[in-house]
Amino acid sequence: MRIGLDLVSVESVNASIAAHGPRYLHRTYTEQELSECAGQPHRLAARFAAKEAAMKALDRGDEALPWTSIAVHSEPSGRPTLHLSGAAAELARKRGIARLECSLTHDGGFGAAVVVALPAGDASV
Repeated sequence: MRIGLDLVSVESVNASIAAHGPRYLHRTYTEQELSECAGQPHRLAARFAAKEAAMKALDRGDEALPWTSIAVHSEPSGRPTLHLSGAAAELARKRGIARLECSLTHDGGFGAAVVVALPAGDASV
């Protein structure tokens, strides 16, 4: 099992949007993430933190991973789920990781996330 944690300021997300606009948004977030967040910077910050935390839990080292290869979606209940594609999914396979679980929060100008990477064959959680 591996754990990743990250904290992102909402202001840094606002600054990236102001400086780079749609280019930043589409390089960093999937269309579904952008739709679910409806332009709310505090929700985008929490998702960015989840992407960073997932990269830590995946132990990416020098592996280049596109931001959009890690996506955070909300279930109808509001529970966040992580979805890997492309290079991130391949890295998870190489590391023997079966799934990622996450928790997100945002408060006081920050978004935060914890990600737990569970190995194949782990029946816990």
